[in-house]
Amino acid sequence: MGESKPPSRDQLWAWYRQMFLIRRFEELAAKAYTQRKIMGFCHLYIGQEAVAVGATAALNPADTIVGAYRIHGQILARGATPRSCMAELFGRQGGICGGIGGSMHMASKELNFYGGYGIVGGHVPLAVGAAFASKYREDGSLALCYFGDGAAQQGAVFEAMALAQLWKLPCIFLLENNFYAMGTSLERQSYLTELQKRADGVGMNHWQMSGFDVAEVYENVQKAAEHARSGQGPVLLEAITYRYRGHSMSDPAKYRKAGELEEKKKQDCLSLVEQRLTSEFGASEADFKGLHDEIEQIVQDAYDFADAAPVPDPSRLYDFNLVDG
Repeated sequence: MGESKPPSRDQLWAWYRQMFLIRRFEELAAKAYTQRKIMGFCHLYIGQEAVAVGATAALNPADTIVGAYRIHGQILARGATPRSCMAELFGRQGGICGGIGGSMHMASKELNFYGGYGIVGGHVPLAVGAAFASKYREDGSLALCYFGDGAAQQGAVFEAMALAQLWKLPCIFLLENNFYAMGTSLERQSYLTELQKRADGVGMNHWQMSGFDVAEVYENVQKAAEHARSGQGPVLLEAITYRYRGHSMSDPAKYRKAGELEEKKKQDCLSLVEQRLTSEFGASEADFKGLHDEIEQIVQDAYDFADAAPVPDPSRLYDFNLVDG
């Protein structure tokens, strides 16, 4: 890949808009959870928005994306509507999976997004299967799989990587290292803390990047995509990132060291783009306010839509358990 061009003003604004939309959507989802509008598990993406937005921008619509369960931001970045995602969280008709999947099970065939797997690391072999299908069809597409530092410890992940490298599959393993597997810090779960080096065990190409800088994520995923599409095999990318909330809404995150969260917020992905838009392109407070006001209306509309939507028809409860016939 040649020297990449710095993002234009329009690109930065589009990325910033997506990241701010995800941030406000997740914050409103957290509020809805405390109001008991959302039941069950709810895993928020706050703090990690740059990874999903930058990565998705580097992919093609025909590429397959596979996620685990911290996926609201990832599927919004892929193009799902806030209404369909909020209605899914509320368990209502109009949800992206009809309101029967909830927070942990969001997917869309139209968007080539297959997410929502509760078994930690269990989704990674599925992404390898999608990459195998791409190579078999010779259609030029690839599969990108999101997983975390906790999932990186699972045997299924290593086995999937071994097969992907053996068969030179067009796959990007995007490891979002937010330093905590539920409440277990990285240094307590793995002797090797530079997790991208796990790929050395199968001879796979790998490197690390900042998951706080959306432009850096975009450039690196673009580079990995070119490598994977060229037939040279898969890539393991480690995005250094951080989640601002607990593992799920039921986690108060008391395991963090004092001052750690505040220190990480100095690298906030939204602030980094705000600074760049201001210093390089002369963005004003009025510009940001206009965008913020627009997004506030969009996410509130999603909340109102979900709150007013009816619950799914109980007669369809088992429609998706077995294939007809």
